[in-house]
Amino acid sequence: MRVHKFTVNPFQENTYLLINSNRQAIIIDPGFFEPDEEQMLTQFVETEELNIVGIWCTHCHLDHLYGAKFCSEKYKLPVLIPEKDLETFRMAPKSAAMYGLPTLELPEHYQLTFTKKEYQIGDETIEVRFTPGHSVGHVVFIHHGSKTVIGGDVLFQGSIGRTDLPGGDFSTLEQSIQDELYSLDDGYTVYPGHGLETTIGWEKENNPFVKPRV
Repeated sequence: MRVHKFTVNPFQENTYLLINSNRQAIIIDPGFFEPDEEQMLTQFVETEELNIVGIWCTHCHLDHLYGAKFCSEKYKLPVLIPEKDLETFRMAPKSAAMYGLPTLELPEHYQLTFTKKEYQIGDETIEVRFTPGHSVGHVVFIHHGSKTVIGGDVLFQGSIGRTDLPGGDFSTLEQSIQDELYSLDDGYTVYPGHGLETTIGWEKENNPFVKPRV
């Protein structure tokens, strides 16, 4: 699996395309905010001759949702959101107003999902792990063949996701990282919702907020 990153919107959020060898792709955490950001996506998809087969969210904070309506309408697909983040999803437009940001329009078509542990992109299997703590319904997506983790706002390079937002809890996030991420091989690359990529091994050794269990 190949990963392509777009860094978008005022929050410098990372939106990812997860692409298999047959050029099928999943858009993960669509944060596209400006028309030129939307154009970046459409041009890349056309140039690479990709077939968008899914739109997935690791969680439903507003910075990961701004482009959901556009993507859903453009590619005629529902947006898949974690079922336990439904209230966060519904509150996103109010959160945008509180930040003084332009109106956030939610997609008309969405599905509550990720109750299963595995999903398919063609012949490739993506594991979904439940990782609450930053939000109540947060999940991460893992492709074991390429040792790839699309991690949302759980684990950052040398840092972790905020726990001071509604639904956040440090001890829950710490447990999610220790149980669901630090249990992976050190060579797995984590593609976070903000900032640069990191590896599980580096974070185990250097992350000052969450250490592996001993």
